[in-house]
Amino acid sequence: MKLQFNKTYIILTLLLFTTEAFIAIFLKTGFIRHTFGDYLIVILMYCFFKSFIKGNHFYIAMSVLAFSFVVEFFQLVNILKPLNLQNSHIAKLILGSTFQISDLMAYTLGIVTVLIVEYKLKKNE
Repeated sequence: MKLQFNKTYIILTLLLFTTEAFIAIFLKTGFIRHTFGDYLIVILMYCFFKSFIKGNHFYIAMSVLAFSFVVEFFQLVNILKPLNLQNSHIAKLILGSTFQISDLMAYTLGIVTVLIVEYKLKKNE
């Protein structure tokens, strides 16, 4: 792995971040907020890392998935309480507050999508 700026991935990161911000601001409940947002967040994180790291896409994708799973399992143990952040809106937004198996599935599907797209892009080169 080496550090290298990639304009395509930074543009994708900014577009996905804007989409996630609109979802967070305008949609308070429903499938798009709770499931599609989780699907997109792992793609956003992957694009963010690929913006600066030139490396094996599979390892980067698996690292993002592992990080996402760790954050989700922190919700299972209610990590906000021992950190005294249970009343922080920003902490709840970033770390979440409730464990859901459906979130793990959304993260996995997001990373599977990334891997399929990367595979097709490599195949077309």
